[in-house]
Amino acid sequence: MLEIRWHSRAGQGAVTGAKGLADVIAGTGKEVQAFAFYGSAKRGAAMTAYNRIDDQAILNHEKFMNPDYVLVIDPGLTYITDICANEKSSTKYIITTHLSKEELLAKKPDLAGKEVYVLDCIQISLDTLGKAIPNAPMLGAFIKVSGALELDFFLNAFKKVLGKKLPQKVIDANMVAIKRAHDEVK
Repeated sequence: MLEIRWHSRAGQGAVTGAKGLADVIAGTGKEVQAFAFYGSAKRGAAMTAYNRIDDQAILNHEKFMNPDYVLVIDPGLTYITDICANEKSSTKYIITTHLSKEELLAKKPDLAGKEVYVLDCIQISLDTLGKAIPNAPMLGAFIKVSGALELDFFLNAFKKVLGKKLPQKVIDANMVAIKRAHDEVK
């Protein structure tokens, strides 16, 4: 089973990102879960979202997991929440930051020796969408790092997911954000 934990602030799109990823993965025939845990449920409050992906029925419905991937879409949460909680030795971290990987590791030493990828999802979303909603860039980075799906397959399937509720201009901007993040994650 593949487990993913998202760290975000309410309003940054982690729930939408987790559900969108689940919709795309479900289309491949796999079993999926996408759910969230909110604190005060106010815009800007720290929150977590989760995905589970497996070839078999998923019977575990608890929020606690040993994630294979930790996706941090708000850079400040890297320092004020325990993003390493319940990690595996093989957990991969994808973190939104304007810092280089070396600068991040110097500021967050408990990530030293772990598989860490960085990119500035907020800047990418500002450049492509005109808003700081970093979920689409994080999905592009996840697709690249995980190798779970081919980028073109993901883009085509995700367009259909977004097409249910967004205008074409916004869908196109999300596609650019996903591709750019896919190319820029290090």
